[in-house]
Amino acid sequence: MAKKQATKTKHDAPEQPDKLSRKVFEKELHKLQVELTRLQAWAVEEGARIVVVFEGRDTAGKGGVISRITSRTSPRVYKHIALPKPSDRERTQLYMQRYLTHFPAGGEIILFDRSWYNRAGVERVMGFCTPEETERFLRITPTVEREFVDQGIILLKYFLDVSQGEQRRRFEARVTDPLKHWKLSPMDTESVRRWWDYTVAYKEMIERTDSPEAPWYLVPADDKRRARLNLISHMLDQIPYRRVKPHLPAIPKAQRRPKGLTNDLPATHVVPQRY
Repeated sequence: MAKKQATKTKHDAPEQPDKLSRKVFEKELHKLQVELTRLQAWAVEEGARIVVVFEGRDTAGKGGVISRITSRTSPRVYKHIALPKPSDRERTQLYMQRYLTHFPAGGEIILFDRSWYNRAGVERVMGFCTPEETERFLRITPTVEREFVDQGIILLKYFLDVSQGEQRRRFEARVTDPLKHWKLSPMDTESVRRWWDYTVAYKEMIERTDSPEAPWYLVPADDKRRARLNLISHMLDQIPYRRVKPHLPAIPKAQRRPKGLTNDLPATHVVPQRY
């Protein structure tokens, strides 16, 4: 007797696309990284000022996508900013002050690995600020960001969203992989327990700080490879850069070797050739 074919119901999870192979990912990433260097050349020539905010749940892959952006570009143009907890002095400053000191000059692209939105996320959930401070932040931030844009800054805001099950799987991988132990902290793992508290906080954060001048862009991030490609591609689409002709130097002919001089350097200690 033939087996009865299962029928889908509205409660079934949607089919997930096939996993993107590393070969395809690297090929597509290379194309995007070429465009990132073209964006870099345009930003320098035009004196453009660009700020990109990367927010999201712990383990969502903020650092991973930033590393793909910066790995083939100039650190003098693309600057990865990941601030530690505020010092005693910074706690007495205006809240936005320590972030503003890292804002771009002409020809710079600032990548904030977490940002001033800490106030509406981790600080709110963990009780590091008062409800009144959170409310003030949510109320004034759209106005402040509108001023950034009016001053000519290109501001992009991305929220990388990972599912509860995938977040737990990634934390477990960090526990078992020595290369990822540095990523673990009590603050991060607390986010696993307080998933729904963070959900409430992020919902209100996005609803109240999304604006025509500085909208939030949600990045589904359970599939790391696709998330990285989608985000970088979208970022490039949002910036009206053009291809700038590079000024490439000619490679000169080497000078002649002086008589009696060799290439040997008089080093006392040489690194052992183990590989």
